[in-house]
Amino acid sequence: MSPPFSTPPSPSAPVTPSLGHSPGLHRTVFPNGLTLVVLENPLADIVSARLFIASGHSLETPANTGLMSFLMTLLTRGTSQLSAAAIAETVESVGAQLSTDAAADYSVVSLKTVSADFEAIFTLATEVLRDPSFPEAEIELERRLTLQYLRSLQEQPFTVAFNQLRQQMYGNHPYALPGLGSETSLAALQRSDLVAWHRQQVRPDNLVITMVGHLRPEAAVALVERTLGDWSCPESPPPRVNFPPITPGHPWTVVPQATKQAVVMLGYGAASVQDPSFAPLKLLNTHLGNGLSSRLFVELREKRGLAYDVSALYPTRLGRSQFVAYLGTAPENTATALQGLHQELDRLRHHPLSPAELQAAKNKLLGQYALGKQTNAQMAQLLGWYEVLGLGIGYDQAFQEQVSAVTAADTSAAAQAFFEDPFVTLLGPEAVVSGVQPIDTGEGGW
Repeated sequence: MSPPFSTPPSPSAPVTPSLGHSPGLHRTVFPNGLTLVVLENPLADIVSARLFIASGHSLETPANTGLMSFLMTLLTRGTSQLSAAAIAETVESVGAQLSTDAAADYSVVSLKTVSADFEAIFTLATEVLRDPSFPEAEIELERRLTLQYLRSLQEQPFTVAFNQLRQQMYGNHPYALPGLGSETSLAALQRSDLVAWHRQQVRPDNLVITMVGHLRPEAAVALVERTLGDWSCPESPPPRVNFPPITPGHPWTVVPQATKQAVVMLGYGAASVQDPSFAPLKLLNTHLGNGLSSRLFVELREKRGLAYDVSALYPTRLGRSQFVAYLGTAPENTATALQGLHQELDRLRHHPLSPAELQAAKNKLLGQYALGKQTNAQMAQLLGWYEVLGLGIGYDQAFQEQVSAVTAADTSAAAQAFFEDPFVTLLGPEAVVSGVQPIDTGEGGW
C-alpha cells in the first residue's frame, strides 16, 4: 500500500542520498534552514513524526522559568482558525495522537497516525506549531492547573530531594531551573511573553522534523515543502544556548520533612553527550543502577537491606550533565545508607570493572538500547534528538560502536574524573537527617 500523498518534490528541496547504515534513511535541509529526516518503514501502516524545536528550558532564566513548557502546552489550545475543541476533535476522529513536550535541550510536537491520515494530521500539527492563538482563557486555565501540580509535587519526597540536589549542583546554570516553572514566574507570565517567545524560538531554521513509517522520502519532502516551505526565517540568527560557568551551592543539604522513609542522594558533575567520557559513564550508570542485577541493588538492598528502592541516573545533556545515585531507606538507617552509597561509587575509582562486569554492562545497555527503538515513534524521537544535539543521524550506529569499544580502563578513568567530591541531599524526619555527619572523603571535600 502506498501513502496517499505522492506529489514530487520541488527542485528547491532535493532529497539527499541515503545516509547511515539504513538504506531507507534520508536527510534533507530546506532553503529556509528546516531539517527533515525520513526513515521509510513499509512493514506497518503507521507513520510517526516529531517536530523538534532546538530550544528548551536551558534558554530560560529564573524570571521566566517554565515558559517553554507553558508555551508547548498552549500550542494545542487553539490557532487563529481552530479552537482547542476543534483540534482535539480532528485528531480523535481518526484515532490519531498529537501531543507536545518541553525538555532541557529541546521541545517537541509528536504525532502518530495510520498512513492514510498522516497528511491531514501533519498539516494540523504544522498549523498548531506556526499559528497558535494563545487564548487568554486557556492561559488562565493552564496557569491554575500548573500551579496546583507544582504544589502537589511538594508532597513527593523524591522530587523535592532531587530538585534541591539539582539546584545545589548547578547554581546559576539554566539546568538548575524547574522545567515547569515556579509560582513566581508562572504568576508573572503574560500572553505577550508567549507571543514573543514563540516568535524567537519557533522558526524554520530552529526546527528538525523526523518521520518514520509507511511513507516515501520524496512524498515526505513534498509534504513539508507544501506546509512549511513558505515559512521564512527572521533576519536575526536562531537562538543558541550559551551555558554560563557553573557556580554550585553548598555540597551538603538537609531537607527536613515528616516522611516515613528517608531519601539519600549523591550527585556528581558529569560529562555532556559530546564528551569522550559519555559512553563510559553510560556503562557505569548501567552497572550501578540499572535493574535487579545492578551493583547498588545487590549490595545495598539484597545483601544489606538498606534500601526500599535504589538506583542511579545519568541524563543525556547538551551541556554538563549530572550523575546521581539515590536510595530510599528507613530513617534510622540514613547515616549507614549514605556511607554505603558513597562507598559503592568511590569503589569504582579504585577498582576497575572486571571483564565479566564490563561485558554484562555492555550487553544490558546495548540490549535495552535496541529495545528502545522498536517502534516508529521511538525511532522518530531518537533520530530527531540526535539532530538537535548536533550528533547527526549517524550517531545511532556510532553510539553502539563507542559502547562496544569501551575498556575497563576507560570506565576507571571516567570514575576517577567525575566521582570525587559528591553533592549530598538528605530528606527525612528532622531529628534524623539533621544529625547525620558529612562523609570524610579524605580529599579536601566537605
